[in-house]
Amino acid sequence: MNLIFNIFYNYLVLPILYTALRFAGLFNKKIRTGIIGRKRVYEELILNATSINKTKKLVWFHSSSLGEFEQAKPIIERLKQENNVNVLITFFSPSGYENSKKYPYADLIAYIPFDTKSNAEKFIQITNPTIAVIMRYDVWPNMVSSLKKKNIPIYLVDATLRSNSPRKYPLLKSFHKILFGDITEILTVSDSDAIEFKSFGFDDKKVKVVGDTRFDRVYQRSLLAKDKKLIKESILKNKKIFVAGSTWEQDEEVIFPAFLKLASIDENVLMIVAPHEPTELHLEKIENEFAGKIKTIRFSHLNNYSGERIIIVDSIGILLTLYTYAQIAYVGGSFKQNIHNVLEAAVYGTPVLFGPKIENSQEAKRLAEIGGGFIINNKRQAYRNLRSFFINEALRLKAGNISASFVQSNVGATQKIIDSIKKVI
Repeated sequence: MNLIFNIFYNYLVLPILYTALRFAGLFNKKIRTGIIGRKRVYEELILNATSINKTKKLVWFHSSSLGEFEQAKPIIERLKQENNVNVLITFFSPSGYENSKKYPYADLIAYIPFDTKSNAEKFIQITNPTIAVIMRYDVWPNMVSSLKKKNIPIYLVDATLRSNSPRKYPLLKSFHKILFGDITEILTVSDSDAIEFKSFGFDDKKVKVVGDTRFDRVYQRSLLAKDKKLIKESILKNKKIFVAGSTWEQDEEVIFPAFLKLASIDENVLMIVAPHEPTELHLEKIENEFAGKIKTIRFSHLNNYSGERIIIVDSIGILLTLYTYAQIAYVGGSFKQNIHNVLEAAVYGTPVLFGPKIENSQEAKRLAEIGGGFIINNKRQAYRNLRSFFINEALRLKAGNISASFVQSNVGATQKIIDSIKKVI
């Protein structure tokens, strides 16, 4: 960083950010957990590092949270399989750290310290990484600057940048040009992202299009999921199955009435609904929504199944597998704010329905363009799509094949990223 931005960031932005986090931590358990978890980050790193082979090179992967870490997993696992290296994994968010502490391909797992100069320098001194791989967007200026001073290569992977990103505003653009300039290579998910990064003045040597590892991760997990038998075949036999995943109340207000109308004229339809937050309150609300209209059962009670036509999923971590049963899928978040991962449904070759709020997802927009995904704006459109796909198998199979082909044609980013980072390890 140059002097002006150094002063701006370290003496204005960081103090405000740190104060805001401390204040928010008083009311938000997740933020408070992250603050407390960082108090012993150096001591734990030093202690845990005693058990690893220091003669191996150390590759450091940083993810903001659990979602970004899912994108890192294909790279980490391929790297560990093909190279004799240690892997350090860090997170900014407690959701990533707490849910990944037992990840078997990591040699060290920690929080990334708050981004002061002294913290960054101390962290690098303790860990001594050979290379730093940052997933998507969680780029911290002091850490990047400290890595650069130590001549440690930095790779920004699965990088995305919208044309209207605040990072391109006049003053912020100058700041980010310096910040991104310290990164060795920026590996983007698409041509459009590469164009946006090149608008900072970077060339093809620095900015390269390699694709998105989310396709690789979803495809890998789908192969394993197909062998799992979460629901008895007797329950699903002769059923037309609609899986609604990661739903919020705003999604349910649209799709539930549509399904009820469909169920009133077709006794073979079955809905599996997996709410994004399966709290007891939310689960009871869904049950009350259908009370007296149609029978429901919770996923955890399926041993007592007796013909219920709605299965309410009351656990987490199984949605990708549940999509294997879908003949039609709905991906939630798209009536609330941001759509969830459409690839988890598309990979199985199913038509994917979603609401109108998909600006955060290039995959959803592309699926809608090519005919594998379908935007619904209201209950009537939701019903028409469900009805059409369930009565017209040729139409459903055509859309499903488009979805599956879309995922499969985009697999391969992991190897391209490995090829890039192997040059320095």
